[in-house]
Amino acid sequence: MAIARSKVGFLKGKLWGRGASAPRPPALLWLAAGAVAATMLLPLAYMVVRTLGAGSEIWDLILRPRTAAILGRTILLVVAVTAACIALALPLAWLTVRSDIPGRRLWAILTALPLVIPSFVGGYVVVAALGPRGLLQQLLAPLGVERLPEIYGFPGAFLTITLLTYPYVMFTVRGALWRLDPALEETARSLGIGARGTFFRVTLPHLRPAIAAGGLLAALYTLHDFGAVSLLRYETFTWAIYIQYETAARSLAAGLSLLLAALALLILLVEVGTRGRGRYYRGGGSPRPPSIVPLGRWRWPALAFCGLVVALALALPLSVLGYWLARGIAAGEPFRLMWGAAVNSLYVSGLAAMVTVAAALPVTFLAVRFLGRVSALLERSTYLGFALPGIVVALALVFFAVNYARPLYQTLGLLIFAYVVLFLPAAGGSIRSALLQINPSLEEAARSLGRRPLRVLTGVTLPLVRSGLLAGGALVFLTTMKELPATLLLSPTGFKTLATSIWGSVSEAFFARAATPALLLVLASSLGMAIFIFQERRQER
Repeated sequence: MAIARSKVGFLKGKLWGRGASAPRPPALLWLAAGAVAATMLLPLAYMVVRTLGAGSEIWDLILRPRTAAILGRTILLVVAVTAACIALALPLAWLTVRSDIPGRRLWAILTALPLVIPSFVGGYVVVAALGPRGLLQQLLAPLGVERLPEIYGFPGAFLTITLLTYPYVMFTVRGALWRLDPALEETARSLGIGARGTFFRVTLPHLRPAIAAGGLLAALYTLHDFGAVSLLRYETFTWAIYIQYETAARSLAAGLSLLLAALALLILLVEVGTRGRGRYYRGGGSPRPPSIVPLGRWRWPALAFCGLVVALALALPLSVLGYWLARGIAAGEPFRLMWGAAVNSLYVSGLAAMVTVAAALPVTFLAVRFLGRVSALLERSTYLGFALPGIVVALALVFFAVNYARPLYQTLGLLIFAYVVLFLPAAGGSIRSALLQINPSLEEAARSLGRRPLRVLTGVTLPLVRSGLLAGGALVFLTTMKELPATLLLSPTGFKTLATSIWGSVSEAFFARAATPALLLVLASSLGMAIFIFQERRQER
């Protein structure tokens, strides 16, 4: 017993400073975090209720060999996409924060914009451009190329989701790089460690929480994506769930959704294991902006790398959309700028970003600053909504609204609530990585001067994690801009967004008509990204 107490005291000393005692979290913080976590579990309760109504049929479905095959394909896609996203996002984040690459703020905007392209649009673009008889084949036809290799199946799904998902990792890593103490690298260089050794032995280990948080988001997004995998004919759990919903077998669909939730829990456990328990904050001294590293002879290869990623992830979709638009105008299709839908998208996405960041803050702060099983469980529970297909979350909220909160049905408040359930982990991951880089002794010093915990949170902690709050808000904003199933099912009557306008045209095969709102979606999102980068620039000063 004495040994156990000494270990607890040692851990508290590491977290709050030698000789300090960990304060108790305020009751209001527990109440807020518990309320947020409880509401995040509403889709899970809905799935359990629906599954119980399926009887023995659900076991017949789960135990089929085809279900095991779908599970294997889903895991393969999740692992491959997550690894590729980290490989792309890590150098992009470093180049746009720490290097002297020309136009690095512009590259920061361009490399983030693929996040706003809906996956069903990305799937159509990949098929139209890289398919066996797509635009690329037409360009190569004079050279004798009659047919390109098949893009359907795993290759197409992997390429599409990777190009649309890597910004999740890039955002969290960028925020961590902004907060990384330059003195750590300077000390390593003064000890004779080269630039490469400093990156792998000092910088990269301190980015571990951010990489884990971004990789978790990329994995969960891949798990719940439907548009790309359906268009590219790669059967995953999400596709199987949608097929069950189309056949009105909602109980069976709920059972498969529970399996999807179990797979998400497995991914969460893996992320916890890779996160580590190291210390990621500076030991003392005043914070400084990150130092800029001259690229020298690597400048042109770095520009080529950024250009290639932007060309594939952003320029290619925009070119195909522009081609569709030009063909439509030439065929007499009217050119309509849907400013009303654009205003609605910006308005609802901005509201969702603010509300989601506010909801994620108490849960994440409790999990990081007050270590324990209950706080960790509360935080992990908020990730389930992000792993579930949007239609599952939307139907769950429709069920509860119709039966228990009728006045909320088809209101803007219920739609915002759905966005919070779906995208809260996007904000929580960025806030977590920011908190881990803030020395708890700063908060302890404020408390020793007589400030109450809530005053410390608002007056000390929040200004220090501003970059994490901005990164999380930007992620939620961009992801909400393209959200489709929840918007279709829960939005008020007559409330149209750019995403629903795109879907309405694409579902009827009016690709030229879909090009206008899709291009407007990218333009409106770039405005939000420019504001985010401007805030980063203010922080740099």
